[in-house]
Amino acid sequence: MKYEKRILIVDDDSAHRTMLKTLLRGWGYSVFEADDGSAAIERVQNQAFDLILMDIRMIKVSGLEALKLIKEYNPAIPVIIMTAYSSVETAVEALKRGAYDYLTKPLDFDELRLTMERAMEHTHLREENRLLKERLGNHLNRRNMIGRSPSMIRLMETIAQVAPTEVTVMITGESGTGKEEVAIAIHLNSNRKDGPFIKINCAAITETLLESELFGHEKGAFTGAHKRKEGRFLQADGGTLFLDEISEMPLSMQVKLLRVLQEREITRVGGEEVLQIDVRLIAASNKNLLQEVSEGRLREDLFYRLNVVNLSIPPLRDRKEDIPLLAQHFLEIFTKKNNKLIKGFTPQAMDRIIRYRWPGNVRELMNAVERGVVLSRSEYLAEDDFPLIHDEAVKGESASSDSGTHPFIPLEQVEKETILRTLELAASNKSEAARRLGITRKTLHKKLKKYGIMK
Repeated sequence: MKYEKRILIVDDDSAHRTMLKTLLRGWGYSVFEADDGSAAIERVQNQAFDLILMDIRMIKVSGLEALKLIKEYNPAIPVIIMTAYSSVETAVEALKRGAYDYLTKPLDFDELRLTMERAMEHTHLREENRLLKERLGNHLNRRNMIGRSPSMIRLMETIAQVAPTEVTVMITGESGTGKEEVAIAIHLNSNRKDGPFIKINCAAITETLLESELFGHEKGAFTGAHKRKEGRFLQADGGTLFLDEISEMPLSMQVKLLRVLQEREITRVGGEEVLQIDVRLIAASNKNLLQEVSEGRLREDLFYRLNVVNLSIPPLRDRKEDIPLLAQHFLEIFTKKNNKLIKGFTPQAMDRIIRYRWPGNVRELMNAVERGVVLSRSEYLAEDDFPLIHDEAVKGESASSDSGTHPFIPLEQVEKETILRTLELAASNKSEAARRLGITRKTLHKKLKKYGIMK
């Protein structure tokens, strides 16, 4: 049975409460009511809520007073403040007392829904991360692997299975997806975790130097070889060697690497001594390796030798549910690193971040958050703190990005039912109904005409 999130509406205006209750139930929420701040405090102490929508001006206990006491009792409940009195000072005070956000009446339904979803999502991120750790087991060292999407959970479960073995692993994925982090996670969860983790980028070293870097060289082996050098294989002895961008390795070196994998021994450049090695190999590439094989850039026998287990990391655009977790993770890192006091993201900024396609994947997101932290002058990162995420980059994404979040009634149908219910409560008095809905009589007349409601 699907869990319905529980929303508490706190407002001394019964008509406004009724309107919100109809709206929220149409969105699939379980709705509860309180007519004053004191009643809200009592309800919070007696049952759990996922979110509170609370008016500021109430007769007995105001929303700000109730907010303070509710947060003292349970600081994890997100509270969204509502008021008909737009005031910067009041907004600042509400945020200081722990409100998630601040909305003015008449409420914009689209903004309300977005803010509610982001507030509840933000609140549950840490809890979901905790539950994920329990699912994967305390034995799995995830390091910087952050994610709750099905694809990332499957990846981490596979790592938990593969890491304790000696099998060679090939990691594939677009640039910036975190292939090195996966390699490190495998090493840290292996029996070699106390040994060295050595990495080399095959694309960053020229062909003439790559052999020396991998196998080492003897003194005088070539011009500039003034002393013996141990290569990466010997440095990684007893541990793990990570070969990044393996498809960029020259064919001549691929032959030598294949022999090392088969014989488990190396010879330094310019030397004759055969050295036994005990190294686990992990390779990675951002290329289509089967295509590289078919086009002759990667030896087929080496490919099969390396690709015993393949771990494919999905691009960030295909696991959007991981973006809030990653963004929050990077925010915590960079606020601490730069000595900044930033509490989080505005709902609009998070919405922009989630909708963006992130062609540079996790690396691009990390850089964007770091830039935002360094340049921001407020307590929350806003849309303006992400100027490189252009409007055109997210255009067209909005229609589909949240469509699977909840089963819900279309907004127009909910609005129609809300108007009908409010008219009924107002005894078909259009002026009174417009007042309760927080819109003008002219706007109400247009909506009645739009929906074919004759009252």
